Amino acid sequence: MMWLCALPALLIITLLIYLVRSGPTLPPETNRIIDDVLRGELPEIVTGQTGFAQSDGLDIWYECLAPDGPARGTVLLLMGLAGDALFWPPSFLRALVDAGYRVIRYDHRGTGQSDWVKHWDRRQPYTLADMAGDALAVLDALGVARAHLIGQSMGGMIAQEIAIARPDRVASLTLLSTSGFIGDPDLPGLSSGTLLKAAVKGLPLFRYRLLGGEKNLILERVAKQVIAGGPESVDIKETAEVALYDLRRRRGVNLKAMWQHQAAITVAGSRYNRLAALDVPTLVIHGTADPIIPVEQGRKLAAIIPGAQGVWLDGVGHVFPFPDMEPVMTHLLAHLAGQRLPLIA
Repeated sequence: MMWLCALPALLIITLLIYLVRSGPTLPPETNRIIDDVLRGELPEIVTGQTGFAQSDGLDIWYECLAPDGPARGTVLLLMGLAGDALFWPPSFLRALVDAGYRVIRYDHRGTGQSDWVKHWDRRQPYTLADMAGDALAVLDALGVARAHLIGQSMGGMIAQEIAIARPDRVASLTLLSTSGFIGDPDLPGLSSGTLLKAAVKGLPLFRYRLLGGEKNLILERVAKQVIAGGPESVDIKETAEVALYDLRRRRGVNLKAMWQHQAAITVAGSRYNRLAALDVPTLVIHGTADPIIPVEQGRKLAAIIPGAQGVWLDGVGHVFPFPDMEPVMTHLLAHLAGQRLPLIA
């Protein structure tokens, strides 16, 4: 019977071995690049005008980056579930600013430097409409009457809410890897089974949390991107610098925001009828191999919004930046300028 007493310890040891030996294969230079970043001088990731907007009793942090000359317009970036402003890669920001746009990114409530919601009630969660109010408060704080909205995943859902409620504030919509109704019974969606598979796939990454320390937390960020989009999708140096900046100069990741944001998505319901009446230039970009929000969701979204263009990225998952950003940026910048290009099928 002694083996029964030892069983829990054996299970723990087995789990630890699994956590250490499994997981995604990282690019070969990952450790060297991260070590160089840890030894080197950390670049300033936040370089624009910063401040706080007031929304629903919360402080919402933002950063505004301006081009050298007169701005062609303003772009507001809305990140996905539990993602703060720093999830938008610096290279993407530079591309937009270099194209002549003023660019605003902000921390969702519950993330980054924005207020974290301490007294959250699962029975009465805040909604995507509430989070749309946060985004509008940022525009108000900066005196922006109208902006191009670029939203990724949950951020795309919030962008839809803004366009529906305040189309006068929206110059254009760009919707990345998102949905008009995540609970659509006729489409594959964000099911509990999908979440479970994602959790199992990501379980080996828990070892980085267990081990702790700056390098392991950076490795966790890199590994998550590899799982989502493959090793070719990761700029290791840029990812390491942003993750380290987040750890040293900001507040890191708020795990509770994941459940709060997921609840906001779940209770949102369908936007289809309201989107069908939308009169806003819209570009939908979606990967055909997205395991979180399947491409069928993006195709239906593009079909429902009048005049929307759809760009479908073959073999791409639920990740940003996409593995090949050049054609994406070509379509995106043309869309911001009011042009229509031949579609990527």
